[in-house]
Formats: sequence, C-alpha cells, structure tokens
Amino acid sequence: MERRRFLKGAGVAIALPVMESLMPKARGAVNKKPIRRFVCLSNNYGVYQKAFFPDATQAGKNYDMPETLKPLEKHRKDFTTFSNLDHGFTGGHQGVPVLLSGVRPILAHNYNEGNISLDQKLAEYHGAATRFPSMTLGVREKNLLSFTRTGVQVPTINMQQAYRAMFFEDTNEKKISQAERFKRQNSILDVVMGQAKSLNKELGKQDQEKLEEYLGSVRSLEKKISQQEPWLNKPKPKTDVPEPKPGNGTTEQLKAMIEIIALAIQTDSTRAITCSSGFANGDFGLNGGYHGFSHHGERDEPVAALKKIEGFQISMMSYLIDLLKAQEDPINGGTLFDNTSILYGCGMAAGTHQTKNLPLVLAGGGFKHGEHKVYPMPDPKRIPAANLLLSILQQSGLEIDQFGSSSSTLTGLEWS
Repeated sequence: MERRRFLKGAGVAIALPVMESLMPKARGAVNKKPIRRFVCLSNNYGVYQKAFFPDATQAGKNYDMPETLKPLEKHRKDFTTFSNLDHGFTGGHQGVPVLLSGVRPILAHNYNEGNISLDQKLAEYHGAATRFPSMTLGVREKNLLSFTRTGVQVPTINMQQAYRAMFFEDTNEKKISQAERFKRQNSILDVVMGQAKSLNKELGKQDQEKLEEYLGSVRSLEKKISQQEPWLNKPKPKTDVPEPKPGNGTTEQLKAMIEIIALAIQTDSTRAITCSSGFANGDFGLNGGYHGFSHHGERDEPVAALKKIEGFQISMMSYLIDLLKAQEDPINGGTLFDNTSILYGCGMAAGTHQTKNLPLVLAGGGFKHGEHKVYPMPDPKRIPAANLLLSILQQSGLEIDQFGSSSSTLTGLEWS
C-alpha cells in the first residue's frame, strides 16, 4: 500500500496499534535513501560542565557516565558524547543562535547560504513532503536556534500551538482565506519579479549582485507558498492524545512537549524540529532564575540547581528515545529512532559566557554510537562543531560538502 494513500485512508490514526499485516509491505518498499528526521533539544544558558562531560582521559566506549548524563545510561550504545567541539569564537549569549549554523548572524553576509540553521536546511530539502517544513518549539523559553537562509529568525510556538496546528482542522472559512492570501502573495511576487528583471539591465555589477540576493529571497518565498498550498485541503491526522494544558510547571510542560515531538514524527507532520527549554521560579522546588543559577561561581546551591534542571532536560531526551524506539517506522522499516537524529546541545557552553567546548550529545539517526569522542583542544588543531552539523546533513541525504563554518564532515563519526 503506497504510504500517502495509507495515511489518507487511515487518517493517520497514530494512536492505533501497529498493524502487522501491513508492515511487511512497508518494509518491502524501503526507500533507496532512508527518510531521516532531526530533533534538536537545547537551552539558552549552557551547562554545568563538570557534571556534563566525561573525563577527558576516557575517550572511547569505557567512560564513566557523568552525573548529568546518567538518565541516558540505558541508551549508552545509542548515543555519542563529544568533547572540545565548538564554533571557534567568543561572545557569550551571542553564541546561542549559532548552534545549528556555526555562523554568527552579523557575519552571515560572508557565507553563500548566510546563517541558515541545520533544521531550516533540512526543511528546504524535504520541501512539501510534510505539512510543516519545520517546527520551532519553546517551553518557558524563546527558541533562538532557527534561521532561514535570508537571516530571518523562525518564530517560536508553544506546545498548545503545536498540538492545534497538527491536529485541529481549520474551518472552511479559514481555508478559503488562506487560499486567497496565497493567490494575492503570488500576484505580488509576479509583479516584483517582473519589475526586478527590467531594473537589472540598468544596474552595475555590484548592484546586480545585491538585487540577485533580493530575488533569491523572493524565490524562496514563492517556493514556500507552492509547498504549503497542496496541504490546505488535505485532512490532518487524528490522535487519542488529549490537548496539553497550559499553566503546569516545567516538568509537566517539557514532558508534554516531548510527547508532541514524538507525535509530530509518528504522523510525519514534519522532519525537522528544534526545541528550547527554560525554567520558571519555583519549578523543581527551586527559588531563583535560570540565568542567575548559570552564574554559579561554583557555589553549592546554584550548582545543585543547574544539575537538577539540566539532568531533567537529559532525562527528557532519554524519554524521547524511549518513545521513538517503541514505534515502528512505516516508511523505512525498523523503529522511528533508527532514522531520527536527536541532538542535545547549546551554543553557549556555560553560564560563565564561554563558548569553548560546547555541550553536544547525538543519539540515533543511523550513526555508529556508544563512545565519548575527544577532539584536540589547542586552537590551531580545534575541530569545528559545524563538522558535526555537516555529518548530520549528509546522513540525512543532502549531497553537500560544506555547511556554515564546517571544514569537512566530523572525523571519527561513522554512519551506516
């Protein structure tokens, strides 16, 4: 049974048990190139590094699991932790938006694709294959990770907005209004492109290059509209999972968001997801703010607070792995986890505003895992963290040899 026909016929009732009679056919129709998904879990303040990184002398498989990563112990063979990877610059909080590109926004003009983030590169690659090219999620925090190739930061949505976008059918009036808006936008873009082509003949070489950059952004918008239009009248998937309720603490909200991420992957609603999580005073029985805790000065109380907050974030990464391992993959065969790369990382290494040695853990996605990989520390020999991003993109099927500030794929990280 062809997959799209199956999804339409069954309404993507993901809450139903797996129908074994159909799975052999799904396995028999495995794509030549597996369909990969990507999830990034992050925060805006870095980590308490002494509890996050394994001992630098324990490279390879036989490392002692650090305190913060202990919730991942049961998945030890299915993830990799890295030491001494970063994007090679200073700047404290300015490093947060750089995590998934390796390019500072103010320097984006020096790169062919600007500071496009990994998730948005994947969104372009998958195109109209899913209803949502990407999802940019936030739990008690603004998500600062996602940028288009024109430097536009993708807005954050919360768990309730994500749930409703995936499962609530739009009214007929709203669908008609959206179709009319697409039509108006296309008409405007047609006029703009026509005028721009006429103007181009009158410009010098430098101005022609600037105009071409502008036209590139116009073409990008045209492409997005053409990708969104076919989904207007396609039915949304159904689920028995109730809509999450706002107002709960960080523990409940982040767990609910992780379940929404799993639902998004199970329904093939999107293949590129980023999620930043924060903290509110009173959560975990703590008094204070995340930012204040991050400036811990090695004091016992804020350090203990950071361990609680970050340990819970890692436990939610482990929970997502559990959820995806439990679901068979109707596109590729195997489980959803087998074909989903889950990256936990932060663009600022620690609350002391340093950006060296970023906290990075990668799970799933068809990579060969189970090790602590330690890279050279001295600056002349440092390996760009963007090399890891390039490896994820290549493993996802993109035939590219450079991304952001990468110099190559990441040495020592293998995939099947």
